[in-house]
Order: sequence, then C-alpha cells, then structure tokens
Amino acid sequence: MSAPIKAQPVTAQLTHSAIFLVVVLKPGVDDVSAVRDLGADLAGLVRAISFRHPDRRLSCVMGFGSGAWDRLYGAPRPAELHPFKEIKGAHHAPATPGDLLFHIRATHMDLCFELAAQVMERIGDVATVQDEVHGFKYFDERDLLGFVDGTENPVDSDAIKAAIVGAEDPAFTGGSYVIVQKYLHNLKAWNAIPVETQERIIGRKKLSDVEFADDAKASYAHNVLTNIEENGEELKIVRDNMPFGDIGKGEFGTYFIGYACSPARIERMLTNMFVGLPEGNYDRLLDFSTAVTGTLFFVPPVAMLEGD
Repeated sequence: MSAPIKAQPVTAQLTHSAIFLVVVLKPGVDDVSAVRDLGADLAGLVRAISFRHPDRRLSCVMGFGSGAWDRLYGAPRPAELHPFKEIKGAHHAPATPGDLLFHIRATHMDLCFELAAQVMERIGDVATVQDEVHGFKYFDERDLLGFVDGTENPVDSDAIKAAIVGAEDPAFTGGSYVIVQKYLHNLKAWNAIPVETQERIIGRKKLSDVEFADDAKASYAHNVLTNIEENGEELKIVRDNMPFGDIGKGEFGTYFIGYACSPARIERMLTNMFVGLPEGNYDRLLDFSTAVTGTLFFVPPVAMLEGD
C-alpha cells in the first residue's frame, strides 16, 4: 500500500501569532525559478528557524494564485483554480492582486517574523509584498468585535475532509484551496449599537458564545448565511481568522482565511453574505465591516511543492 499523500499544514493547531504575506511576482522578470526553489526548501527553512524554539510550533503554508501557477508550473492545473471572483451586492467584495500566499503561524511573533524575512530574502529579486498583516489572538479567542471567532471549526478527520482535495482531482490530491480577505471594522459604529443587536447580527451570545436556537436566529445572521448544505450535509471549511490592528492609523480588523477542498464552498458563503439569501437579505455584519482585499490560491501537497 502506498503512503498517504502529505498535505501542507493547513489544518495545523491554531496559534497566538501569524503573519499573512500576499506577494506578487514582478512583471518583466522571466526567471522566477527562485520561487520554485523556495518551495522545495521551505520545510527545511522552517526546521532551521524553529530549531531554537521547537515548542513554539512554527509552520508555513505556501499557496499559488491562478496567474502564478501558469507562470511557474503550467499544465496540468488544479481543477478549480481561478482568480478570486469579485462580488457586488448590497456590499462589495473586491478582487485584489496576489500571486503567492505565505500563511506563517507560531505561538510567538518572533519566529513568524524571522521566517517572513527569510522568505522575502529568497524571492525579493523576483517578487514584492502586496499585503502584509500581523495577526494576534485576542483574549479568549475573540475578534475585535468582541465575539468568539472559529467556534464551529471542524477538527481532526473532519478538518481534513473539509480542507483537503481528495480523489475528485487525482493529480492534486492532498492539496487545498484558500481564500483570504482583509476586513476593516468600524468599531465606533459597532460599539454604539446595543449588545442584543450585535448578538442578533452574529447569531450567538456575546459573553457566553452560546449559539441561538435555529428558530431564534435572524435570517440575516452571520452564522445563518455562512452555513451551507448540499444533499442534507453541512459543507464545512477550516478558518484561521486573526484580529489585527494599527492604532496610529485607526485601522482595526479581521483577516479572514478559509481553507477548503473546493473554493466553491467559500464562494457560496461569501455570495450569501454580500448579495444575500435571498438577494437583499445580506449579512448585516457588513454594515460595520468592509472587505478591502480578496484573493484565491491553491496550496499544493508537500511532494509537489518540493518538486518530487
């Protein structure tokens, strides 16, 4: 029996620190082999940096956008890899540039920072950082809106089923799709509305994190519109959202990152949120939280990333 295909650490245990690097390849640069070389060496780079503090659980996921895949690898392509689809409804989910994603996690920011610096040292001649976000865990797993985030995340085998490509795309079994979006919150407006109204928008209690009964939820509640089913089965994704902020700039937000075996799952959730289900019954959280980026990537399995 052949050994199971090893996936990148998309379902790794959540950590207290993260850096999200969205990188674009420089136009006019013909030789981008440095990116493929980095992919082949990435696991070794993580081991070298984490050796000093192995208990801090440093990990890195490397993903490729549609255009970058064509430029770096060509055919065959992952079956569902495409550019992020802009959504225009009651609110707007923009599509923004992104060729490479580095999702770097650890229990402490120092290791994340060191790995991010080493990554850009390796590919800085052929690529530039489009967006960089330093995420942190906020108190008891809450976002800056004050609610616990990620309560319904699948774990163990359920997480693998939700996030990892299987036999449906045999050439890319062990891979994953990931969508990232940066949301900026209007905290002043959010904090001005009653907690009961906030809870109705989210669909769960703020202090206890207890979910409302289905018949007590508003049709526009965030956890109603992001709950999708197919043939009676709930379709899960793996999230590792992180709060971030810049007090000097007055920016406070949530970095959404969702892994799935098919990007269509996340796209359905986002369409429900931004357009509504039915149309017009949109996620009222978006009245206070604005998406400013949106990109989609494919995360190849380890052997493919390493060129085996």
